[in-house]
Amino acid sequence: MKLSTKTRYGMRAMLELAEHSQGGPLQIKAIAQNQGISMKYLEQLIGILKTAGLVTSVRGAKGGYTLAKKPEQIKLSEIFTALEGPVDTAECLLDKNYCGKTAECITRQLWAQLQKVIIDFLDSLTLQDLAERAKNKALHYQI
Repeated sequence: MKLSTKTRYGMRAMLELAEHSQGGPLQIKAIAQNQGISMKYLEQLIGILKTAGLVTSVRGAKGGYTLAKKPEQIKLSEIFTALEGPVDTAECLLDKNYCGKTAECITRQLWAQLQKVIIDFLDSLTLQDLAERAKNKALHYQI
């Protein structure tokens, strides 16, 4: 399983917004430059995040984007789901008729357990938790 660039870049953009949440809106150009993401692609990602109610836009000369909620109110699972869709480790978990062995399949149980672990992990962390990890990493490198 590999995460798409949509999720990886979108998470980085959200982290940047969280790190600057006290400083007002960030322009998309600044986020793109700081994160090494093309502006065109980032605009698409921000649009998805805005539709999901995670980001808001501010108009005007000092406009840009801000988080729609406080970083501690945004679970990483919300960001993941907005960008990647629901966590689905196997087709047979969505559709019991996908395979004729669904009822007795031991591996289906494994995929269901894996899916639950991923969902629980993403639900247990907020954007604030991620920002604190980034801050602690920066402090660690300054020593």
